[in-house]
Amino acid sequence: MRGIDELARVDDPAWPELREMLSAGSVPVQVLPADPDESRRTLLQLQVTARSTLGSLAWNTGGLLVDGGWVRVLGGGSPASGGIASLAQANRFPADLDPAWHPTAGLVVGYDVIGGVFALNGGDPAAAGRPGAPGQMTYFAPDTLEWEVMEMGHSAWVTRMLSGRLDTFYDGLRWPDWRAETAALTLSQGITVYPFLWSKEARADLAATSRQPVPMREVVRVAADFARQMGPADPGFLGDL
Repeated sequence: MRGIDELARVDDPAWPELREMLSAGSVPVQVLPADPDESRRTLLQLQVTARSTLGSLAWNTGGLLVDGGWVRVLGGGSPASGGIASLAQANRFPADLDPAWHPTAGLVVGYDVIGGVFALNGGDPAAAGRPGAPGQMTYFAPDTLEWEVMEMGHSAWVTRMLSGRLDTFYDGLRWPDWRAETAALTLSQGITVYPFLWSKEARADLAATSRQPVPMREVVRVAADFARQMGPADPGFLGDL
């Protein structure tokens, strides 16, 4: 197991380039301050260096609020200051470093306010009920209630989130007032949509739906429950958000 100095204090960290991308991107992004203790715990258990985007976010940020907070990218966490969970908290890392532990179902790395969850595939995606290859990003979609492969790794996914292509990704899932409703949320809240996003009514006229701020965990739990009850399958672990 590598120590924190070997993981964090590298010659060519990804953070300077990532920070430039954050400031120059066409999508508004808020960088949350990291909790130093939680960043350390996260990086040690991940055993990835700050040369990677994943390690850089864990070490240097408490997470990212992308496009006004519609997407929340996980990092080192900042719950003490009213921020979001760390990668360690969301993925139930052991309290103390455990060399034998790893996230068997893959790593939850982000989510959106309507209950979508972004996860990085582990070593055996099929065993976890997820599509795609090891190391590929997947998305649990609240409008289809199933995992969808994104055919890219974590670094490319972060780049995509910052590239201005979110409108394309969320085509049909954003209503006219989504920005104002997202801005009104606390970071522990998401948006519940009724009729549900997977329903014929919502697909026919999303603007006519009723929407309310509720705890983020509730938004994700409801989508997972419907996936189990109605198919196509149990989505498995969706993170402690």
